[in-house]
Amino acid sequence: MIKIIVPFTMLSTMLIACNNNHDHEHHIAENSQLEPQVFTIYTDKTELFVEFNQLVVGAECKFAAHFTELGINFLPFTEGNITLTINVDGNQVSTTATAPQIPGIFRLRLMPVKTGLATLTFDIKTKHFTDQIIIDSISIFATEVNAIAAQVQHAEDNDIVYLKEQAWKVAFANAPVKRQTFYEIIKSSGQILAAPGDETIVTATADGLILFSGNKTIIGSAVTAGTPLFSISGGQLASDNIDANFSSAKTNYENAKVNFNRASELVKDKIISEKEYQQIKLDFDNAKIMFDALAKNYSANGQAVNASTGGFIKNIYVAEGQFVTAGTPLATIAKNKNLILQANVSQKYFSKLSSITTANFKTLESDEVMSITDLNGKIISYGKTASASSPFIPITFQIINASNLIPGAAVEVYLQSGAIENALVIPVTALIEEQGNFFVYVQTSGERFQKREIKTGPSDGINMLIYSGIVEGERIVTKGAYQIKLSSAAGTIPAHGHEH
Repeated sequence: MIKIIVPFTMLSTMLIACNNNHDHEHHIAENSQLEPQVFTIYTDKTELFVEFNQLVVGAECKFAAHFTELGINFLPFTEGNITLTINVDGNQVSTTATAPQIPGIFRLRLMPVKTGLATLTFDIKTKHFTDQIIIDSISIFATEVNAIAAQVQHAEDNDIVYLKEQAWKVAFANAPVKRQTFYEIIKSSGQILAAPGDETIVTATADGLILFSGNKTIIGSAVTAGTPLFSISGGQLASDNIDANFSSAKTNYENAKVNFNRASELVKDKIISEKEYQQIKLDFDNAKIMFDALAKNYSANGQAVNASTGGFIKNIYVAEGQFVTAGTPLATIAKNKNLILQANVSQKYFSKLSSITTANFKTLESDEVMSITDLNGKIISYGKTASASSPFIPITFQIINASNLIPGAAVEVYLQSGAIENALVIPVTALIEEQGNFFVYVQTSGERFQKREIKTGPSDGINMLIYSGIVEGERIVTKGAYQIKLSSAAGTIPAHGHEH
């Protein structure tokens, strides 16, 4: 279990108050001066934001416990059992809520029975997981007077209030600031290209007129090996007529076969010489080869040209009815499985090219940043010289196309060079830019945030190096920062669902 506790106390009538206990000598008045206590605690599965008053023996106290599941969008618990146990030197009292009163908020009530330093334990059980959160060293007082006397005054702050009820309605997430290995970044432009062997040219197998074979002969169509794409017909051509050639080859083959069968009998009786027999056999073999070549995929519609491999039709180079000769390129079939990413790097970075091993990139049509490492990519080569026509040096990666990338697409590339160890980095999604300056929202408590200006370094498209403004361990908003900005600009807070 990971336990991070962020305590925060507030002098405000907005927060929950303990109930009266009229049967106890320590009567708590409606205008109690007890300060609420606020804790925000994280495990690897759960965020707990809980509000409750100073604890007094014999006084039933209400706990407003807000539970958020740490996932993509930090969604509220919609079901589950929450058991709260107060333990003071082995003396325990417990209570259980079997469902949230509203999504995310569980109401719990307990009456402490012994003074001292208590441990508060929240046992969590949902359909998908179990968890436990512990808050240590919570004082339980004998009287309200003692509790008030022990309270510490806190200066007012200018934190932004953004309620859980607001965060749960939008795409929201936060994360602790961490140190990790970062890399020097060389930003450049580039292009996605087809990898060698990933594209196949379909060529004409004979002379004749091209006829398209159906709806598969359309750019973008998916095909499998053997799919009919074209047929080549002789039509009314006076010469180079495939139909006439086929008919002639068939006649020659049939005649050669008859001669060969007869010669095979004559040579046995030595009526013809072995030399004559071998010549007749050679003529038959040549006629058969010619006929088989033309007969393959031939029909009444002409010579069929099929896809030699699976993929999709990338280009078509001919038009219906066009005359082609054998070997003419007809179409390109691309598998679009292996791709090449080629980045163009300024000559001033030539000395760093040998240290580049990977990169991030994004297409101009999307904000999604992809990693070459995640696409099982590797560096193939980098240029050793620059030409007079271009001041850039190419660096080339091979990648697996797992994201529907299109050959020919232009990309922005973040080449990763020398490692920067123990660097303070944050996701670029956490950044808010205002007039050239960058800010983040630091979460100081479950519903309180500070807008913090930061000094930034280079970005790899996913993370950004931070020089100052935040420290390791602080939790920053990584998703939903603009919603907090808009809410604070509006200056309004929606009706709160807590008990105050």
